[in-house]
Amino acid sequence: MRAIPFFSVAVTLAAASSCLAQDWELGAAGGFGFYRNATISNASGSAGAGFDNRFAAGAVIGQDLYQHLTGELRYTFRDGDLRLSQGGQKVNMDGDSHAIHYDMLVHLLPKESRIRPYAAAGAGIKFFRATGKEYTSQPFAGFAHLTKTNEAKPLVSVGGGIKYAVNRSTVIRVDFRDYLSPFPEKLFVVAHGAKVHGWLNDFVPLLGVSFTF
Repeated sequence: MRAIPFFSVAVTLAAASSCLAQDWELGAAGGFGFYRNATISNASGSAGAGFDNRFAAGAVIGQDLYQHLTGELRYTFRDGDLRLSQGGQKVNMDGDSHAIHYDMLVHLLPKESRIRPYAAAGAGIKFFRATGKEYTSQPFAGFAHLTKTNEAKPLVSVGGGIKYAVNRSTVIRVDFRDYLSPFPEKLFVVAHGAKVHGWLNDFVPLLGVSFTF
């Protein structure tokens, strides 16, 4: 007599687990980033200052909070040499950056849809690293000096993308992010009398695959 209620409870719990199983998403992605760098000016003119365009890779874990709203924690690694440039000349140093941020995604379609376009916005930190060898006598020293050090800066993340559900547990994602951060002046030690203009904009398209559970 008790077997039927027990079976009913088991089925109910299994069904609930099945529903909950699709609330979480874990994935990885790769792409290529494009910087819009800052400018350093002095009395003699100006020079571009920032990072080279290089590859990107990252990971994401997200949760469907509501039908049209998702929250996700994202990590993105960005390869990219530090650079100072003026005209056709430049000086660079090996470096990279690490972005960690939390985004809110607003989906145009409910989570049962196979294709889900979305807009995203969030904030976090970006950790810049200069890993190369410092110059004893560096070109463009009148603008800044490239320094082997690390620096963390606040980060604003805006963008969007599309999710395509291949099946119940696999999702292909195309993401576009613009990472905005203040200029890392510990890595670029600005010369006396020079001034930095602008933030760094890092435009990063990514192609990835995620698994829902």
